[in-house]
Amino acid sequence: MLFKIGSLSMSLLVPALAAYIAYGLADRPGIAPGFTVGLVANFMGAGFLGGIVGGLLAGLCAYWLTLPRLPRWLSSLMPVVIIPLLATLFAGGLMFFLIGGPIALFMEWLTGLLTGMSGASAMALGAVLGLMMCADLGGPINKVAYSFAAAGLGAATVANTAPQEIMAAVIAAGMVPPLGMALASTVLGRKYFTPQERENGKASWLLGASFISEGAIPFAAADPLRVLPASMLGGVVTGAMSMAFGVTSVAPHGGIWVIPTIGGPIWFILSILVGTVITAVTVVALKHIGGARKRVAEATVAEPAPVNA
Repeated sequence: MLFKIGSLSMSLLVPALAAYIAYGLADRPGIAPGFTVGLVANFMGAGFLGGIVGGLLAGLCAYWLTLPRLPRWLSSLMPVVIIPLLATLFAGGLMFFLIGGPIALFMEWLTGLLTGMSGASAMALGAVLGLMMCADLGGPINKVAYSFAAAGLGAATVANTAPQEIMAAVIAAGMVPPLGMALASTVLGRKYFTPQERENGKASWLLGASFISEGAIPFAAADPLRVLPASMLGGVVTGAMSMAFGVTSVAPHGGIWVIPTIGGPIWFILSILVGTVITAVTVVALKHIGGARKRVAEATVAEPAPVNA
């Protein structure tokens, strides 16, 4: 029962991604077309990339259909009937007949490339996946690596634990960016971060421990040229270490909360700790070289003083 509930919920990832991309572009009229084209992307084997492209197509089509000025009797039907129907046919048809196949072939090629790196190249595979997990903190590159790991998890057997090792490496590497930013902003380099970033750092401890890479986004948005390279360096080391130690995970998500399902939990934690320290030390060093302390001081002075009641 637990496995079926989990597999059904995971099958919603691509449709939900496409639906809310479309919603972001076209508001409520984009939801139904987005979900539908996400289901088509799943059917075509286009995965997360198909969901992203399909969501954009559905959302743009739905948005364009809201632009013409129409009579009131017709405009009332547009958001609930006409726009969802036409946007679904447009985006779904394109996914079926034009773009779904090439995206599916690309995903198949990428999966084959990554799978072919396993075995003797296990550490290299872990490093590549760690790099992808930390490259955009929950964006398309991150999702490709995660979906590759999660899709293969069901094929794991007692004799073939490679999919579980890949899943563990992906989870461990994805935890590094927020944990590294938390360590840097609250312990190692507080002077290089604004008061708001230090507060974000406190929350990043829990986000990172829960395998929510997006916890590092506020730091990356403020300073991408230092935060992203530091995160990727830590992720590469963590992914390679996890694969080298043969750490396995039968759970597709959860961070430290699924440690009871981790094979080799000590090595799992060690890999995360090493990557976290590398990321934190690297970002602090880069901020020191770039004079971040002076900019933080200037920003702090520029903040208006609180008004006493």
